Amino acid sequence: MAETPKGAILQRDNETYAIVPKTGLAGLLNAETLRKLADVVEKYQIPVVKLTASQRVALVGIKGEDVNKVWEDLGMEPAPATGLCVRSVQSCPGSTLCKYGKQDALGLAAKLDELFCGMALPNKFKMGISGCPLNCCEAWTRDFGAFGKPNGFTVLIGGNAGATPHIGKVLAEGLSIEEVVALATRLINFYKENAKNGERMFKFVERLGIEEIQKAVLA
Repeated sequence: MAETPKGAILQRDNETYAIVPKTGLAGLLNAETLRKLADVVEKYQIPVVKLTASQRVALVGIKGEDVNKVWEDLGMEPAPATGLCVRSVQSCPGSTLCKYGKQDALGLAAKLDELFCGMALPNKFKMGISGCPLNCCEAWTRDFGAFGKPNGFTVLIGGNAGATPHIGKVLAEGLSIEEVVALATRLINFYKENAKNGERMFKFVERLGIEEIQKAVLA
């Protein structure tokens, strides 16, 4: 069996691949990145360009012999689209751009992305950061979520939107960006040290209980 090219995901046809480049923090793009993406799509005749649920760009249908060339032309690293790690940090525009925003969702998401994206964990781990209680980034159904209120961020853990959905539990409220980042650090370390292999965050919360986790991670 041929070796899978760098950062590539074999598709249903068992011939072509998809890649998900790390294009920027918190779903933000700029003109240079868009030009690079457009150039490689045109050069290699990539048939599908898909915005993913994790606010990233997937290039789908790449020939195996072209994958490494595409990476070279992009000059980007793969985003962690698979594996047992922090997969993604979603963010809405927050108070930076949205009239409903109560807190800086983009600023918080960028810090979390820089610190944790790709970090190995007992299971896959997704984050959703919203600037207001409308929760456009679905904090209630993420392993770690936060949404803004006038007095700060509310932090949630143990949400999941899988085959059996779970609504997250409130871990803390009224936090600043710096306090959310510090809490996320303590929580992720606690999860790494105490979760069973393959245990998703919602199962970890169910097993230990939110009160025990609060005792362990709240300063």
